[in-house]
Amino acid sequence: MKLFDAHLHIIDPRFPLQSNQGYLPDYFTCQDYLQHAEDLNVAGGAIVSGSFQGFDQSYLIDSLQKLGRQFVGVTQLPVETSDEEIIRLDKLGIRGLRFNIRRGGSEDLSQVERFAQRVHALAGWHVELYIDSRQLPPLRSMIEKLPAVSIDHLGLSKAGFPTLLSLVDKGGKVKATGFGRIDFDPREAIKEIHAINPEALMFGTDLPSTRAKRPFSPSDVDLIIEALGEKQAEQVLYKNAAKWYLKEEHV
Repeated sequence: MKLFDAHLHIIDPRFPLQSNQGYLPDYFTCQDYLQHAEDLNVAGGAIVSGSFQGFDQSYLIDSLQKLGRQFVGVTQLPVETSDEEIIRLDKLGIRGLRFNIRRGGSEDLSQVERFAQRVHALAGWHVELYIDSRQLPPLRSMIEKLPAVSIDHLGLSKAGFPTLLSLVDKGGKVKATGFGRIDFDPREAIKEIHAINPEALMFGTDLPSTRAKRPFSPSDVDLIIEALGEKQAEQVLYKNAAKWYLKEEHV
């Protein structure tokens, strides 16, 4: 079964990194990624900027050129970024804007609604939130207004999961990623999200799993198949993300 890896990081020593909360990650180049994903039948993916990469675009553009046209970028930008720069980045393969609420390194939360509306109008980009679901309740009405939004790593916490489900019911997407980061059984969460909206879940390896309690394992793919069955898992493992990132309407 082919996969679209909706969440991966490239950490290349040739490009700038910034310490985040005293943390600097080990390097994980495009070649490292391809070696780790060699047996996964990856047919495309989304390279996501981490807190430790700040607003640097150079590593991301280089990675997209190396990995090819079926890979896209999710970047972090300051709110004062010009329209021209957003359009330039779109032409280079960037398809989303990330707000890292959990770790920092991105634009401030107060800028989410205005910036999300702007990048969507300019380039059709969606917004990705790295946020603990326990923080979602006071933000729910704002998030519901966003034109297109996804939330990383199943929302991380069981305590905020009901709010995450309410956002799924309103059209929000959720990444089935980072199983070593969450505090609940991913199988039941995947079943519940899928039951509300079969198009909501998007698989990702989260490689190289920086700061995760447990790194990605190929068994995480098997977990999705076991939870949903092969036919439904195909949507989560490939179709939903390909439609979201590549605008493939007939996948």
